[in-house]
Amino acid sequence: MHLLCAWCRSEGKPGYLGLREPLENPGLTHGVCAGHKEQLLESIPSRSFPETELLIVVRPNYMALYERLQRWVLGAPDVKVLVDRRAADRRSATCPVTDERRSVRTRRIRRGTISLQGSYTVVRFTPKVSHFP
Repeated sequence: MHLLCAWCRSEGKPGYLGLREPLENPGLTHGVCAGHKEQLLESIPSRSFPETELLIVVRPNYMALYERLQRWVLGAPDVKVLVDRRAADRRSATCPVTDERRSVRTRRIRRGTISLQGSYTVVRFTPKVSHFP
């Protein structure tokens, strides 16, 4: 089957995403492209930070940056800055993890934007708003 992004098609774009099984079926089916998936995920409020529109996660060895960002967003109640408290990424562990242990298959559904220096990550919980035409 030929897979098309339904959102791209509604915007007048081709939206072709490739083939999916059953490969012998020449029909069309719909899905969502990566760009529209990200847009959809940004529109879902966070369960952990329901009032937060923008989350900035600072790496632990950048405490001066954390303090500076805390002061910078002081008047913005919808922006939260926190320090990453994870000691290490559990996914890099050598022992295998079975699916039965997890109540949710993917823990992080949103991908943040990592700064060029790698000192912080920005996660947006609402769609980007363009202030310029």
